[in-house]
Amino acid sequence: MSGTGRLATRRVYSGRVISVDVDTVRFPDGSTGDLEMVRHPGASAVVPFLDEPGWDDARVLLIRQYRYAAGGHVYEIPAGRLDEGEDPEHCARRELREETGYSCSALTRLTTFHTTPGFTDERIHIFMATGLSEGLSSPEADEILEIHPVPFKRALEMTRSGEIVDGKTMVGLFLAESRFLAG
Repeated sequence: MSGTGRLATRRVYSGRVISVDVDTVRFPDGSTGDLEMVRHPGASAVVPFLDEPGWDDARVLLIRQYRYAAGGHVYEIPAGRLDEGEDPEHCARRELREETGYSCSALTRLTTFHTTPGFTDERIHIFMATGLSEGLSSPEADEILEIHPVPFKRALEMTRSGEIVDGKTMVGLFLAESRFLAG
């Protein structure tokens, strides 16, 4: 049925990172209802390889970051929120530099995905970075993090064992793995 989508919206919260709207929508069966929607500008994330990507000895840079919502420290790939109108690739390069101090000579897009399409419009763009050059990091005040160079195989093991629980990190590592397996 045509005519699905938003009929009206009402902002109920505006914050530094998110906003919350109540949207009145028409569903595919013609019925209508209200849905709470978390609005987020989106983000970019980077799987940064310290070495030339290869299956046996490549290392990736993970960060171990304190996440209040997760109740402690979480291993992640560098990532951050898109500034208004910012290109996802520019954001990926900026976040890599801010969080790790590294810049890259090559950035390859791996995917873009919806994080939780049941209640938010957030999308994350994931890239793979190679040709890293070390520099100075400049994390934001609320980013309490440590940099951990990890063998790529070990990062995959950490994901499969549940030591890595962050969704964007899992997606990024598994997509980088599929690049290796594909040749």
